[in-house]
Amino acid sequence: MSRFSPFASSSGPWDPSHRLETSWLLPPALLAAVRALFGIYIFITLIFVIAWDCEQASLGGCATAGDQFSYFTVLTYWGLAFYFAVAAVHTATYAFTGAALLDRFPRALQHLHALFYSTVTVFPFVVTAVYWGKLYAGPWFPVMFDAWRNVSQHAMNSGFALFEIVVARTVPQPWVHIAGLITLLALYLALAYITRATKGFYVYSFLDPAQKGGSGLIAAYVFGIAVGCALVFAIVQGLIWVRRWVTETKLGKDGKFAHADRQAVDIEMVQPSKA
Repeated sequence: MSRFSPFASSSGPWDPSHRLETSWLLPPALLAAVRALFGIYIFITLIFVIAWDCEQASLGGCATAGDQFSYFTVLTYWGLAFYFAVAAVHTATYAFTGAALLDRFPRALQHLHALFYSTVTVFPFVVTAVYWGKLYAGPWFPVMFDAWRNVSQHAMNSGFALFEIVVARTVPQPWVHIAGLITLLALYLALAYITRATKGFYVYSFLDPAQKGGSGLIAAYVFGIAVGCALVFAIVQGLIWVRRWVTETKLGKDGKFAHADRQAVDIEMVQPSKA
């Protein structure tokens, strides 16, 4: 691994220059505020959608609202909400003390946070591509609420992910994260069929074996989404590499650090390279 990797050895610091809590563009306090703002918006959207659905008695009311938790779109949107909330806390503690709360976590949880980062920079693009490419058939939503809900969950989600790719100082993540992402997709597939068994409906029509093409077409869709997920991960890796090359190598913007953290860059630069 390069000297810029936050994934240090078990005896060294986790993220020597706090790449997960800093930006090349925004000071840490402002980055924490933006992440918190994104998290608040996503939480408000999710809660408002639940409340709205509960009020629509003719459409099933709160039973329909509960069905939302069977949809990959909604689950990944909750993931975004919690990521930004957690990331805001870690960034704020770094901004005001020079040491992120994440630094005090067990190494296993630090690795899980890195995987969390990979999920929120990959799954939103998968959701956006599948929804607008496969599920959305038009015409545009006649009810403004439906338009807002779908734009928030199927378009702005990718905008939030792009912010983390472009503005943060993160490095390309370990390629083993692909296995973690595919495992999460497999677990969701199991949830989708549990929903069919317990609630009697398919969350996505292409998972129905009664459709034209049967099980073979389902396998093709599932395989295609898994391959697409791996491809998106590779593209995200490339975008992060390009952002680092442009901002750090070409523009010389090493990052904006907390006042209490004067040795951030120096500590990272002297870390020995890991094979």
